[in-house]
Amino acid sequence: METDTRIHKLADDRKLAYAEYGDPEGRPVLMVHGNPGSRLFWGRLPGAPFRPGLRLIVPDRPGVGLSDFGAGRTVADWPDDVESLLNSLDIKRVDVFGASAGGPYALACAWKIPHRLGSVGVFAPMGPLLPETSEGLVPSLAKLYHVAPQHPRLIRLQMALLALLARWLPSLYAKLIVREFSDVDLDAYVRLDIARWIAPDRREFYRQWGRGVAYDVTIPATWPIPLNEIQLPVYLWQGELDTAVPPSSSRYLARQLPSCRAKFIPDSGHFWIFEHVGEVLDTLLAADPKHES
Repeated sequence: METDTRIHKLADDRKLAYAEYGDPEGRPVLMVHGNPGSRLFWGRLPGAPFRPGLRLIVPDRPGVGLSDFGAGRTVADWPDDVESLLNSLDIKRVDVFGASAGGPYALACAWKIPHRLGSVGVFAPMGPLLPETSEGLVPSLAKLYHVAPQHPRLIRLQMALLALLARWLPSLYAKLIVREFSDVDLDAYVRLDIARWIAPDRREFYRQWGRGVAYDVTIPATWPIPLNEIQLPVYLWQGELDTAVPPSSSRYLARQLPSCRAKFIPDSGHFWIFEHVGEVLDTLLAADPKHES
């Protein structure tokens, strides 16, 4: 289903890699992956592209897969890359959806290039690191988010080691990743056989030895997006039993965003989205029925 991976050259000669899924003439939706993830992620989920008449455009985020990392650039600069890509594809407007660590990247687009967007959606979006957003966050992630901006070299080394494990000892890597998941997510991990069908995506995520995720884990403590300036409606979904991105973070975002339609899902965790992407896309498409691309 995936088209060949394509490379878009940005103005500063960085490469932005992306893949497309679905109908080449369909309604464009920019899908932003989380951690781990890559341009392969959304296309590997069962049911992709989830609805007929959709053109899913899935870029590798900076430092992931085949997309270059830009030294000194932050998530606040990501919308410039997106707009350049849209121009190259002759797309006037696009819906955008980001999950987990892809959430800040979708929100950055809503803030900086609202004129290029239709609907905006996020699932369990990573948010700023504050006492009120940390309730329910697993201790290892809380510590990582605090330490990351102060010790970038140490974090780069840690992510490179994770990349080694993901490549050569995937079973051990999986155990490390899931050890602090909620019971509902552990059940979904086994029931959906997630480890098997995301394996190629995971390898692509670590192609650059964790360069992208080493930056991503600094985002909560260095949050650069002024949420109160986002005027577009943002649709937000959050599992109540998520420990990777706790509900406290999404509740904070819902309060800070001027127009947020939030849905908190009982008895669900971080993997809820794997089985409900179609429902999410239905909501986004219905929110902007006169969309013109």
